[in-house]
Amino acid sequence: MNTPEYRLTREGWGRALVELGRENPNVVVLVGDLAGSTMVDLFQKEFPDRFVECGIAEQNMTTIAAGLSLVGKIPFFATYGAFATCRAADQLRVTVCYSNLNVKIGGAHGGISVGPDGATHQALEEIAFMRALPNMTMIVPTDCHETFKATKAAAQINGPVYIRFGREKVPVVTSENSPFEIGKANILRDGGDIAIIACGVMVYEALVAADELGKSGVEARVINMHTLKPLDETAIISAAKECGGIVTAEEHQIYGGLGSACAQVIAREYPVPMEYVAVMDRFGESGQPDELLTAFGLRSLNIIEKAQKVLQRKRK
Repeated sequence: MNTPEYRLTREGWGRALVELGRENPNVVVLVGDLAGSTMVDLFQKEFPDRFVECGIAEQNMTTIAAGLSLVGKIPFFATYGAFATCRAADQLRVTVCYSNLNVKIGGAHGGISVGPDGATHQALEEIAFMRALPNMTMIVPTDCHETFKATKAAAQINGPVYIRFGREKVPVVTSENSPFEIGKANILRDGGDIAIIACGVMVYEALVAADELGKSGVEARVINMHTLKPLDETAIISAAKECGGIVTAEEHQIYGGLGSACAQVIAREYPVPMEYVAVMDRFGESGQPDELLTAFGLRSLNIIEKAQKVLQRKRK
């Protein structure tokens, strides 16, 4: 692959909120003492009367957002993904999802991207939790352009939406003109020997892995599964039938995330060999994000290793 441009995914979130604010006076933004780092300060500067600083009180912020939705507002709130989900779990489950309220959540600094802040701040379980909540839409965009589109699209859904994005700059693999539709995966590289299904920052790693596999004659299909719920089952089943084997790649626990979601579909519809690249049932740790991706086995080399295992199983 060519050397990619690196940009912040949260930049797409912040810019999209400003556009939504200009388009709809009912859009309001709340934040848990992280306006700058979640880039909602862009909205705050332009629409101070529609901005609420809730402080470090995520449960309260979730409930305030729920109340605002009941009077016709479209509330977006942002905080670390670890706090938006685990700390406010009861409020999300009972207040927001049980009532199917029109609340949008920006789970910032997802995965291990928060780096030196360590295990307490590194959200590695939230995909599993949010996917399990009825009425919740769960999106894991891969770069700034896709985060922008996901945020704009979330405003069109009448119900709760969770968007997960990281802190660090990541490779840009889509463009402003790339298609994006909630619930519909995008094939970024075609191939018929094996399919690599990835989300978030792992999409880039999947593309690198596919290029390397191509050098040895293995044509890998790379699928950007940006929406974890609703899941594009058609794309998964087609990959199983046409490629005969699948590797999933995610910056999340091995349990309950993208791999589990795909395996459930494959087991029911068209069983084929599968392998998984994910965080293997452990908590995060402090370190530079780039170092942690390597330490946790979330690199293209790890995807290649798992792809080779799948190919061996296909040949038996």
